[in-house]
Amino acid sequence: MPHRLHLGVFFTGVGPQLLWTAPDFAEHTHIDTFIATAKTLERGLFDAFFLGEGLRVRENRGRVYDLDVAGRPDAITQLAALAAETERIGLVATQNTTYNFPADLARRLASLDLVSGGRAGWNIVTTDNAWTGENFRHGGWLPHERRYERAAQFVEAAKALWAGDRVERHTDLVGLSAAPTVPASPQGRPVLFQAGDSAGGRDLAARHADVVFSANTDYDKAVEYAADLRKRLAEYGRSPDSLRILPGASVVLGDTPAEAAEKAAWIQREQTTGPRAIAFLEQYWGKDLSGYDPDGPLPDIEPADGELDPSRGTIPIHLRTGKLERVAEWRRLSADRGLSIRDLVIEVNPRHNSFVGTPGDIADEWERYVRTRAVDGFNILPQELPGTIEDIVDKLVPELQERGIYRTGYEGHTLREHLDLS
Repeated sequence: MPHRLHLGVFFTGVGPQLLWTAPDFAEHTHIDTFIATAKTLERGLFDAFFLGEGLRVRENRGRVYDLDVAGRPDAITQLAALAAETERIGLVATQNTTYNFPADLARRLASLDLVSGGRAGWNIVTTDNAWTGENFRHGGWLPHERRYERAAQFVEAAKALWAGDRVERHTDLVGLSAAPTVPASPQGRPVLFQAGDSAGGRDLAARHADVVFSANTDYDKAVEYAADLRKRLAEYGRSPDSLRILPGASVVLGDTPAEAAEKAAWIQREQTTGPRAIAFLEQYWGKDLSGYDPDGPLPDIEPADGELDPSRGTIPIHLRTGKLERVAEWRRLSADRGLSIRDLVIEVNPRHNSFVGTPGDIADEWERYVRTRAVDGFNILPQELPGTIEDIVDKLVPELQERGIYRTGYEGHTLREHLDLS
């Protein structure tokens, strides 16, 4: 049987991804929205519904970033509610290893796995922004790579508890003495997802993850990433088929390629509102730019000295240096092409990799990805709710089924079964 495509949806709950201006806007923090979304995904035979989670509201230059949703309920609590409203779809909670405690989090995840009948997953994240740590006992602790050291020890302890072992760990990063308190679910333990793309993140995935939520959606990059990850799997004595690779991607569908392209351009512009464009530049200028017109030229003042202040915690590591050179390049680009602040931000800060086209065209493209094992599927980042999800389920899924690369019915009840994991 040919490899089949696996699909999940990543519901972030914050950020510019979800449009507040869409005509059929659904309230992003209301439980009815979560229930309706999960049920639609289950109708579309999706593997999993992912919830993002943040431990502190986002900030920009030391102030609450009020262009995002102000806060979200605890992910495990939300997913426990969804477990009662759904029957098959996997329920994946993003949970942090830097600021949680192993025995406590292992118990809560095992509880979700048990009450859902073996449908729970854990999206393992480490969080590198210091301001989140200010709400916890350790403050803004742990350099980048040491976060992955702690994560590896944390996950090892959780897996041992789920295996029924008493655990003793006493290192400079993890300390606990615990015994399991929750019986195993039908799938044994929660499925482990990991989203880091650095060397440390890839090693953590190769050692422990069942599924990787990567950023490598471009075909050539996806092939390169898959080869690297499978090489690392071999180094840890794991088979190439012991891990599923699901890049994050957005999907924009249209009845014609032109219609899809026009809709994609509209979405990107709606995501990059004037205040968001100003806030993006403020990260690089290190100054208050609220007096500038987002549809006017770039600021006529020079950026503050020093590199970026990552106070919002959303700037990738590789973009936190070389600030002045980047700003100079933006000035040249803006002058050459007559770009406003908002136009420039759209140009230099593209949203998550998108598949844009007709359902048939995207199905053809995805068939190539999955048959060559560049990926095992995709984790969809919707832009409109319920519109994006309904379009994928009603228009794209049938095309995938017609090509024989997508299930026509659930064949098991647990998330591990959906993912074809041993």
